[in-house]
Amino acid sequence: METAFTKLVGVEHPIVQTGMGWVAGPRLVSAAAGAGALGILASATMTTEQLRSAIREVRSRLPEGTPFGVNLRADAGDAPERVRLIVDEGVRVASFALAPSKELIGRLKDAGVVVIPSIGARRHAEKVAAWGADAVIVQGGEGGGHTGDVATTVLLPQVVDAVDIPVVAAGGFADGRGLVAALAYGAAGIAMGTRFLLTSDSTVPDAVKAEYLTATVRDVTVTRAVDGLPHRMLRTELVDSLERAGRARALVRAVRHAAALREQSGLSWPQMVRDGLAMKHGKDLSWSQVLLAANTPMLLKASMVEGRTDLGVMASGQVAGVIDDLPSCAELVTRLMAEAHSVLDRLHGPHEPHEPHEPHEPHPLDALPPPG
Repeated sequence: METAFTKLVGVEHPIVQTGMGWVAGPRLVSAAAGAGALGILASATMTTEQLRSAIREVRSRLPEGTPFGVNLRADAGDAPERVRLIVDEGVRVASFALAPSKELIGRLKDAGVVVIPSIGARRHAEKVAAWGADAVIVQGGEGGGHTGDVATTVLLPQVVDAVDIPVVAAGGFADGRGLVAALAYGAAGIAMGTRFLLTSDSTVPDAVKAEYLTATVRDVTVTRAVDGLPHRMLRTELVDSLERAGRARALVRAVRHAAALREQSGLSWPQMVRDGLAMKHGKDLSWSQVLLAANTPMLLKASMVEGRTDLGVMASGQVAGVIDDLPSCAELVTRLMAEAHSVLDRLHGPHEPHEPHEPHEPHPLDALPPPG
């Protein structure tokens, strides 16, 4: 199925495996890329040397030339260094959780790297498109992790109408029906996080995957208790306790987590302070919210790496409530594309014949990619 997105990045299928912290490591990324999707490494919790090693491991697992990407924090103090690293390593795609600066976009594009920021509002898409972004991933409120409050079905058509670059839809997707729906809205593909997290190729501990598989749609909530920003995750006793905790207790925990994050990421305290200033300015946060931001990566690590469902949070899209299996990435992508083609076959079914000379407008579905 060829779309503007598949042509842009050189993948077989219009599917993106998103860069989830502690989850999107070399094994998952190489499995997704090997299945014909765009796999994206999450680098925010890696040192630069760990990132270099991860990139090389992904490449060693894949046929030569298979495209994949790296997700970067645009507000990180060492973002320029990481940009140089992915350019030097020949990475095909750079994605960003926050809008990168015009300078970072230009530096990447000059090196031939495809730049795909993730955005949550039409104005952000317009801004990065004007700065030269090659495509955007649009996440609606159904998506996991930090999220907005506008549903994908409302946000996606707004962005499609506002920019003339490929738009990839995220938030609420798990199967082929969703892909066809996104295409009908004008998207050029879909991005999925939770669905790829719940595969046999994901390194997330089995006990954590079991929590996701037993969750219902109502078990996925949005809370500000972790870092002061809206964060979609599974509701657990820990989340309840964080919401009950006072601000003072939350800040003490955040200081401890900031120290652990500094050691994990290799950042110095001055670098972390600079990152905090950038975050504070970019999101108009209070200093307490900036400090609380250290909670997110360490609480995610507790669950996604250490398997401590009692001590960690589990970021989750609402689709967790309708997922009940753990296929491999290859099985997932094959099944999803088969479902999409089946839907398209039905939609492209026979129409009533026109009179021989009767003028008529093209059927709207004729614009969709043909099946097969």
